Amino acid sequence: MRLLITAARAPGPARGGKRRQRASCQLGKCAGEEKRVGTRTVVVGHRPVSETDAYVAQKFCDNRIVSSKYTLWNFLPKNLFEQFRRIANFYFLIIFLVQVIVDTPTSPVTSGLPLFFVITVTAIKQGYEDWLRHRADNEVNKSNVFIVENAKQVQKESEKIKVTVNGEVRLLSLKLVGRGRCVVRAGGGMSCPGELTHYAVRDTTVLCTDEAIDALTATIECEQPQPDLYKFVGRIIIYRSNQEPVARSLGPENLLLKGATLKNTKKIYGVAVYTGMETKMALNYQGKSQKRSAVEKSINAFLIVYLCILLSKATVCTTLKYVWQSNPFNDEPWYNEKTKKERETFKVLRMFTDFLSFMVLFNFIIPVSMYVTVEMQKFLGSFFISWDKEMYDEEIKEGALVNTSDLNEELGQVEYVFTDKTGTLTENSMEFIECCIDGHKYKDCISEVDGFSQTDGPLKYYGKAEKSREELFLRALCLCHTVQIKEADQVDGLIGHPEHRYTYISSSPDEIALVKGAEKYGFTFLGLENNFMKIRNQKNEMETYQLLHVLNFDPVRRRMSVIVRTTTGTLLLFCKGADSSIFPRVQQEEIQQTKVHVDRNAMDGYRTLCVAFKELTQKEYDKIDRQLNEAKMALQDREEKMAKVFEDTEADMHLIGATAVEDRLQEQSAETIEALHAAGMKVWVLTGDKMETAKSTCYACRLFQTSTELLELTAKTVGESERKEDRLHELLMEYHKKLIQDVPKNRGGLKRSWTLSQEYGLIIDGSTLSLILNPSQDSSSSNYKNIFLQICLKCTAVLCCRMAPLQKAQIVRMVKNTKGSPITLSIGDGANDVSMILEAHVGIGIKGKEGRQASRNSDYAVPKFKHLRKLLLAHGHLYYVRIAHLVQYFFYKNLCFILPQFLYQFFCGFSQQPLYDAAYLTMYNICFTSLPILAYSLLEQHINIDTLTADPQLYMKVSDNAMLQWKPFLYWTFLGAFEGLVFFFGVYFLFQNSSLEDNGKVFGNWTFGTIVFTVLVFTVTLKLALDTRFWTWMNHFVIWGSLAFYVFFSFFWGGVIWPFLKQQRMYFVFAHMLTSVSTWLAIILLIFISLFPEILLIVLKNIKEKSHQVRNKIIRKVPDSLSARPSVRPLLLRTFSDESNVL
Repeated sequence: MRLLITAARAPGPARGGKRRQRASCQLGKCAGEEKRVGTRTVVVGHRPVSETDAYVAQKFCDNRIVSSKYTLWNFLPKNLFEQFRRIANFYFLIIFLVQVIVDTPTSPVTSGLPLFFVITVTAIKQGYEDWLRHRADNEVNKSNVFIVENAKQVQKESEKIKVTVNGEVRLLSLKLVGRGRCVVRAGGGMSCPGELTHYAVRDTTVLCTDEAIDALTATIECEQPQPDLYKFVGRIIIYRSNQEPVARSLGPENLLLKGATLKNTKKIYGVAVYTGMETKMALNYQGKSQKRSAVEKSINAFLIVYLCILLSKATVCTTLKYVWQSNPFNDEPWYNEKTKKERETFKVLRMFTDFLSFMVLFNFIIPVSMYVTVEMQKFLGSFFISWDKEMYDEEIKEGALVNTSDLNEELGQVEYVFTDKTGTLTENSMEFIECCIDGHKYKDCISEVDGFSQTDGPLKYYGKAEKSREELFLRALCLCHTVQIKEADQVDGLIGHPEHRYTYISSSPDEIALVKGAEKYGFTFLGLENNFMKIRNQKNEMETYQLLHVLNFDPVRRRMSVIVRTTTGTLLLFCKGADSSIFPRVQQEEIQQTKVHVDRNAMDGYRTLCVAFKELTQKEYDKIDRQLNEAKMALQDREEKMAKVFEDTEADMHLIGATAVEDRLQEQSAETIEALHAAGMKVWVLTGDKMETAKSTCYACRLFQTSTELLELTAKTVGESERKEDRLHELLMEYHKKLIQDVPKNRGGLKRSWTLSQEYGLIIDGSTLSLILNPSQDSSSSNYKNIFLQICLKCTAVLCCRMAPLQKAQIVRMVKNTKGSPITLSIGDGANDVSMILEAHVGIGIKGKEGRQASRNSDYAVPKFKHLRKLLLAHGHLYYVRIAHLVQYFFYKNLCFILPQFLYQFFCGFSQQPLYDAAYLTMYNICFTSLPILAYSLLEQHINIDTLTADPQLYMKVSDNAMLQWKPFLYWTFLGAFEGLVFFFGVYFLFQNSSLEDNGKVFGNWTFGTIVFTVLVFTVTLKLALDTRFWTWMNHFVIWGSLAFYVFFSFFWGGVIWPFLKQQRMYFVFAHMLTSVSTWLAIILLIFISLFPEILLIVLKNIKEKSHQVRNKIIRKVPDSLSARPSVRPLLLRTFSDESNVL
């Protein structure tokens, strides 16, 4: 058994002990700060505290995880505060208060009820979402764990693991018993890929019972909580009776993170060093920056325009009222004399009060209910993505996931797509293809290593390497890794191969592929037990090697090594890594014969690794062992000290050979990239892989075409000399001249017509990018970044290789902040993609093999890269069209609603007399016209989904926020103004003969307003029916149902004498109005006149579409360019045989 340090809620128990904070701790820091100073000390057992020990009592957080936003007590005030921060909500609150305080022409109910409806619906939605977060938190906090107390296991809830005031800490039993190591699968949002191997301190591996754990006395000194998942620095000092204390180092390999699942062990004991919101996983719950869609920005701009219209109307009416009242007869007619109070009121105060009254009268031009409709449309519309069966993956049994519904419409506006390569464009499922040993290529399955071998390097003959070198190379593949082996039937959740009795487990698919490759050539890795690695050679003999040290892989070194001792006592160091990392550390005369194979394999799209070794003397090993132990024990600058020892150790090695592993392209990834290009999007690949491998993948997935001229800004073209900045400047100016200065201005202007007559592609690596983004201070070219950006924007495709995660985010930020603020999308599958996913306007995570950190931090998650095509071209297109129509329609119908009210003031002496009844004012946006547009915005398909997916160019028709530009906005505004004029003056001319009945009875002003309102409701509803292209039973129900409800409500409202109303002004008005034949004819005629321009446009549009379809039938006789693409492999071979395409 072993003692592992656990950081987080661990699913199991631990035992009583003391935990105290040393004085070196920096007090007052909160649990999310990245820069923490000092250490904390956890005391396991009951060691007495020395009086000389500096001890500062500190209260530690409990083990509860809190991701929710509200509690039962603060929900109401906090939610109301957040909602009234919205300008529209705050505006209507002010209007409501004005109606309550000032004597206004309309009831406070007319503003208060819609506002209450909006606030209530939004609060319910946000409360439901927060309830889901509470439920997820409780699943973690209420899960059962085992605490070891007084040598017994006690079951408790996870949230009760805590450090009390007197310093007690609980040890957690994770139910794991093994040989000093365990394999865990990343979970709970962990970003670490695949299965990870963790180790116990070797001095605690013998502690296998609760009693043994209870008797342990130790001190753990470790760093303060910080969010880096890959870093942990600490040491454990174990106290034994009558013996000197033993100190051992602790690193990330000793730390289990929250959510880890044990794979090859049943039980482990650990001590909790971080709990609750101080765990690494909780510190990584960084809030996503609030992303605002382009539609929301357009709404705000339109809102300002309508607010100006409202102010203008109120100002005009107030001014004209006092011009009208300048005539004494108009100011105080004989039938309406002023009171004494009215006469004594200051004129300025009266003018201000009148201005507010007009503001209240016209305030319905601001569509407050639009916000709640947009919220509901986004929330309900997001389910269509989750329900899409075509985006469901049978392999992982999951479909698409929507984490943020606020950005649905942004999916239809993407201009730049930034994608990772490994695991996103490729499957991240490695297969061993070939290897070379001393320049000899080995390919295909062979028996006992003897078999097919060939050379294509500088050697001019065919043959194979020496037998001893072959065996040395294969032993290196079997020993230099962190692969674990387990009997297939004992590994939960893993399916072993039928021909094998075991399964390989590793954090890296590459390592498993290499071990399987060695097995194919006769050397089989049999596992690690008690620090001894066992392999079976070609002669079926067992070989045993003592594992002394593992120099773990890291992205800076880009290599890993092991030091082993053979049974004869020989000490060997085996190292494998990227060619750029291995070649400088081996004998130079050994490089050329292997480099030829490495370059050729990289061009073929394979991932390559070089293998080297070095024999150590006992004296050299003792020195390395001492330096490694010293570096591991350091609590400050441990990484730098370890890196220095690794650098010294991995020097003067001998190159043995290289391997080639294939990471296959995902299904339809090439077709997806072609579709995105055809839709007017630029695709950039950001990867950490070497240039040759990434370049070949870009050709395979058709990011680069055979006709694409490649421009390179890499260490190879820039050089490593002191003049590299000058050389970079020369290249930048050369490319700038080629792409920008020498190209004639584009006068035609196809939308997104960045593609020149010659397609260009750019390749840049991480080191050159650093030079561009961070030029040296003495550099005269501080404008590298602007020139580089101009070049990038003119290229059809860009490949950024050897990228660090931070550089990926820098690239996205650079493009996002360019002129015009293009909409960016980032897609990736691993933790190293999280930064760019959070940086982009829209972040998409792939539910891949590298954990779920990317999908959890994304706005949307899809199983495969190919699903991006439908997500953008179909769902994104439709979401944008629907919500754009919703926004324009809301402003249009409210302008139709209020313009007659404004015109009516010219005929009532600007007396602020309402045209419509208060019930109509209140119900117009809530009941009569809200459901049809909501159904339209959820169900409308103006173009069939299959057509949208098959024809990517349709995406460009709505790009650049086309439907929410000022031109369509003005069209809708003029349409609303035209129809408002028709409503008012049409009814006005009808009332020229006020006796509309045979009996000569005269209709009044409420009948006038009711006729206008009836024409209004029918016209705006039928306008939406004319716009609907995709009819469902729900559209029919809400459109005709809304009209029927209006008629029913009007009869009901006017057919009853309501006791709570002071005036029964609408009593029998509607029913009486419909008894007039003239009224019926006027309503029908005005509806037709209002809709006639729309009907005419639809007819003309249909004629145009039919002629366009005839032309398309002729064009379709020509084969589709997309289907006429050459196959991937011939494309690869042809590309790399034509070097003239590369500058």
